[in-house]
Amino acid sequence: MYRVLITGDIHPNGLKKLEQERDIEFQFSPDLPYEDVLRIIQPFHCILSRSETRVNKEMIEAAPELKVIARAGVGVGNIDVEYATERGILVINTPGKNTNSAAELTMGLLLSAFRKIVPAHQSMQSLNWDRHRFNGGELLNKCLGIIGLGNVGHRVARYAKAFDMKVQAFDPYLADEVFERHGVQKVDWITLLNTSDVITFHVPLNDETRGMISEMEIERMKPGVILLNTARGGVIDETSLLNALHSEHVAAAGIDTWEVEPPRDNPFSQLPQVVMSPHIGASTSEAQIRIAESIATQVPRALRGEVVDFPVNMPSVKVLPTSPVRHYTTLVEKMGMFSSQFLDFQPNQLEIKYRGSLAKWDTSLLRLCFLKGFLQAAHDHASYVNADQLAESVGLHVAEDTDPGFTDYESAFKCCFKLKGKQFTIGGVVFSGPHPRITLINDFVCELEASGTMLVTTNSDKPGMIGVIGVCLGKHQININQFELGRNVRGGEAMAVISVDQDISKDILDELISNDGIISVRKIVL
Repeated sequence: MYRVLITGDIHPNGLKKLEQERDIEFQFSPDLPYEDVLRIIQPFHCILSRSETRVNKEMIEAAPELKVIARAGVGVGNIDVEYATERGILVINTPGKNTNSAAELTMGLLLSAFRKIVPAHQSMQSLNWDRHRFNGGELLNKCLGIIGLGNVGHRVARYAKAFDMKVQAFDPYLADEVFERHGVQKVDWITLLNTSDVITFHVPLNDETRGMISEMEIERMKPGVILLNTARGGVIDETSLLNALHSEHVAAAGIDTWEVEPPRDNPFSQLPQVVMSPHIGASTSEAQIRIAESIATQVPRALRGEVVDFPVNMPSVKVLPTSPVRHYTTLVEKMGMFSSQFLDFQPNQLEIKYRGSLAKWDTSLLRLCFLKGFLQAAHDHASYVNADQLAESVGLHVAEDTDPGFTDYESAFKCCFKLKGKQFTIGGVVFSGPHPRITLINDFVCELEASGTMLVTTNSDKPGMIGVIGVCLGKHQININQFELGRNVRGGEAMAVISVDQDISKDILDELISNDGIISVRKIVL
């Protein structure tokens, strides 16, 4: 049974989904203070939060059973993702579920700022009638500069074009094709600052974006520019923005997210040209339902080790039902486990080759599966999340290649470990059924079910060696359920891979290796 601690106030639809999972039990404690969460987190396998709960190093260390950190929303600034990755903990979120809500709020702030709707409303509440005081401007032909053309950014672009605005964007991480697809002009940073009538922010808060707009950047902007922030507080230096509003270099602003939430002291409240909201970009019923249902669907899958839709700290892999990738995941992980137990050297190179139809798909997940299997014997926290990181830390350089023209099987997976003059190769195939099999160990061609206890021996290719192995196992009541034998050249070395029904003790291994002609003996447990 997996235990989930919910510290965020998620929609009841999400709770209902979790209730339907037979292997999930949860404690719903929304807005629980940090100290209380820290006190009770120890037995939980997952913490599901919104932005209020800090899941930092201290919190993670207090939860030795933690496997998943789930964020009901997009931003993960409250989560120590780096340390979670180091510990092999999967971080998941729900990007795109509040896209429309955040984009609509952006347009609402934009219209309010242009047309001075809020001060006009406040004036009417005071029974004042002053039509001339609230003279505003039109969006028609104004230039909107979007910083970050992701899910929300391109939705804002679509809405802005409906108002006949000119739309340009800066996003150094997107290909030109993305800009073309959304009908947005791609510009550099300086051009966007210099030429935009309105600038709106749709970026995460990280080391690169924190304080990206300060006094120097504001000075580059057109006089009378309007700034909108529905992304994250801290992207704009609030002191610089406040000064620019007082000087009227910035004509107006729409702010939904703040450096400190809630603001302890908010000088923007004294400025009628500023439209403010308390971080409500995702605060629509529709968005909250989508977020809750998405995270409640992902959490059980993540805890079971299945593929999830929105992993934060591992590659996002879309495994379609028609893809052979799904069938290869278990086999490939077992091949990694086999390799770690078989190798007698510490490799510094790993070459992975995807062959046949397998080579035509996104195989990132298979690399992680193999590395997890290979590394978990020596690293307690090895997982799909930190597999790449751990491989790098032990000096294992990983290279990948594809061979779509491979014709021996419909698809195949092959790995080769290297260290100077040493080499070890393992290959596998999933036959229709599906039936996963290890089919290659160095030069030895076989067809092994990748499960259970195996005895792998190498011996001189001479008469009587099979009998020696069989007699030894029989003497110790070890039953053989599969025996694969092959050799490289006649009279050279032969390899036997023997699947057995019982465990093989060290004494038995020592007895086998003591026989003349037996070169090596290894026990493999998968």
